Amino acid sequence: MRLFLEGALLGLYAALSPGPFQAYLLAQSIRNGAARTLPVALVPLTSDPPVIAVVLAALAQVPAGLLRALQVVGGAIVLWLAVTTLQGALRPEPPEARVPPRGFLRAALLNFTNPNAWIFWSAIGGPALATAWRARPADAFAFLAGFYVLLTTGNASFILLAGGAGRLGPRFQRALALVSGAALLGFGIWQVGKAARGAG
Repeated sequence: MRLFLEGALLGLYAALSPGPFQAYLLAQSIRNGAARTLPVALVPLTSDPPVIAVVLAALAQVPAGLLRALQVVGGAIVLWLAVTTLQGALRPEPPEARVPPRGFLRAALLNFTNPNAWIFWSAIGGPALATAWRARPADAFAFLAGFYVLLTTGNASFILLAGGAGRLGPRFQRALALVSGAALLGFGIWQVGKAARGAG
């Protein structure tokens, strides 16, 4: 139970921490509605396992060069999503012209290249998971269960709140889309700039 609660607290922290993934959830909720965006709340279940596997295989140490590469690639992806979000806000399409959303794959790519996920599993989640596994594999599964129950629940709650806010009218919906696009733009510029400073 202790490991489950420990994982749950970390999952809640991850869900509440502002970042490009949360900005993307906001943008998708506003554009496509909460019901169509809810599956994106499960993205960490698909994008995190490779991160965890690499971190544990490397004994919870992620090389600085890999982090810089992820910052560049991830920053470029965030900037691309920012441009598409801002374009959608400035030139909204009529409902009949919209194509089915590809939010899940984009979110998985965004989350996998997010250096914050690699840093978290390298510095906090990975060591805790490895310690729990050495003590008893069931403890490791309890830790992961607590983490992902709170993380996905927090993501889903955020999507529902954002989707509800998006129903306040087209003007408010456009303003929220502009805010989420600007947030993505800021995260992308910061991420690429941080990688450039680290390489200099």
